[in-house]
Amino acid sequence: MMKILMITGDFVEDYENMVPFQALQAMGYQVDAVCPNKKAGDVIATAIHDFEGHQTYTEKPGHNFTLNADFAAVRADDYDGLYLPGGRAPEYLRLDENVISLIKAFSDNNKPIASICHGPQLLSAANIIIGKRISAYPACKPEIILAGAEYVSVEMDQAITDGNLVTAPAWPAHPEFLKQFIALLNKA
Repeated sequence: MMKILMITGDFVEDYENMVPFQALQAMGYQVDAVCPNKKAGDVIATAIHDFEGHQTYTEKPGHNFTLNADFAAVRADDYDGLYLPGGRAPEYLRLDENVISLIKAFSDNNKPIASICHGPQLLSAANIIIGKRISAYPACKPEIILAGAEYVSVEMDQAITDGNLVTAPAWPAHPEFLKQFIALLNKA
């Protein structure tokens, strides 16, 4: 069974956390959801982000999500792929050197990495997107460019693959995003 590591945290986007977590499990993958300074059985809060015609997304309380693995015990070598959901969690997760080291280890070994919405903030912080074509939530465009990547604007229900990276702007892209991530995992 292939194993996927999901690095998540408080106020991750609810759909971007739960939908891929459950969908990948339903497809037969083992998904270990971890958060720095937390262990299996600990809970994180999620936030629901929606597009309701305002200049930016709205935010509402989401569900609590129970982690199923210990962050301190994970090693990139034990996994076939990495999933980084969006929401607000990436803005603080990118400050954790252990998170950055894990992301770099997946990249250094050319393992599939899927990142959606604000998740590419973690890719930027890990300095692994130079010369890559990357999508993200549009508000992340400046930091994607500053990190040396080409920001690719795609429709909210689309995704893009460049090498070992699959990125998308937001949760409406789940079908295409997960299809592209699975294609990379099947090549690995």
